[in-house]
Amino acid sequence: MYEGIDTVVLFEELAYEDLLPLAWRVADAPASDLVKRSFADRNVKLLQACAAMEEHAQPEKMDERTPHYADLVRLDMKVNLLLDMVGQLLTASRSRPDAVPVRFNTLGAVWQHKGAPPTEGTHGVLELYLREYVVEPLRLSGKVMTASAEGKVKVKFDNPGEAVADLIEKLAFRRHRRQVAGARQTTRDA
Repeated sequence: MYEGIDTVVLFEELAYEDLLPLAWRVADAPASDLVKRSFADRNVKLLQACAAMEEHAQPEKMDERTPHYADLVRLDMKVNLLLDMVGQLLTASRSRPDAVPVRFNTLGAVWQHKGAPPTEGTHGVLELYLREYVVEPLRLSGKVMTASAEGKVKVKFDNPGEAVADLIEKLAFRRHRRQVAGARQTTRDA
C-alpha cells in the first residue's frame, strides 16, 4: 500500500532532507587525519545533542489521569519556549549562511548553491547548521563530484567515522519515520 510519501535517498541510501543554513568552505587539499578526527569529535557531540533535543520534543504519550500530568505538560511547553527563544538569540547574535534545500547522508550531500558553484574536483568542508539552538555546524569534509551551471552541487564525503555515520543514519531514519507517520495521519484524517 502506497503511503503518500517518497523515501529520500542519496547515493542509494536513506538521506536527510531539509532547508538548512549551509556553507561550502574550499580547501587546498583533502582534510588531514587530524582535522577529520577533530571534526568527528565535535560532530558526535553535536549530533547527540540534536538527538536528545528531538527526543525531548517528542513527548511520550502520557495518561491524562496520571498525577502531575498538567504540570508536566506546562513544564514541557516552557522548556520548548525557552529553547526557541535561545535559538532566536543565537541566530540573531551570530551570522549564519543562507538556508538552502539540502539532502545529505553519511556518503555525501547535494544542494542548490547560491552564487557561483564550487569547481568540480575541489576539496572542502560542508558546514550544516542543523538546529537554531546549536551554535556549531556539522562539519563534513569531501570533494565536489558535480556542480551544474544552475548551482546544483553534489559532494562525496570523506569517511566521517563510524560514530558520526551511525548518528547521521539515525537522524535520517528519524526524519523518514516522522514523515511516514505524518502521511499516515493525514490519510486517516482525510
